[in-house]
Amino acid sequence: MTQLSPFHLAFPVDNLEAAREFWGEVMGCKEGRSSQDWCDFDFYGHQIVAHQAPGIVAKAGHGTNAVDGDDVPVPHFGIVLDMDEWKALAERLIEKGVQFDIAPRVRFKGEPGEQATMFFRDPAGNAIEMKAFADRSKLFATH
Repeated sequence: MTQLSPFHLAFPVDNLEAAREFWGEVMGCKEGRSSQDWCDFDFYGHQIVAHQAPGIVAKAGHGTNAVDGDDVPVPHFGIVLDMDEWKALAERLIEKGVQFDIAPRVRFKGEPGEQATMFFRDPAGNAIEMKAFADRSKLFATH
């Protein structure tokens, strides 16, 4: 099996301290290198970077697409977790009072792409989807 390469994603925030609190304390991501204008986080082995860019934060709003009865925020990013990790994260986010765009649920029930999903936003309004499959081999299944 080929090892998955870590991805790198940079995204805008309007308050770096709020980003540090959310990504570090709420999401549990270890902070890496940083400066007064940006900071790296270890997002399940992937490198995400919050860049201070108040003029382009997502709070202004973006569109949505209908997916299995939900209005899914576009753009968004996230990780596919193991089901136990996903459940633990959902519980932690609920305990921390995170507001969900789409509360933790299972979609595409009984279909090849059945998955647990949840959508929420960081303090800058960036949409995040965390998902899990009971059978990760079905990640790209079409039927």
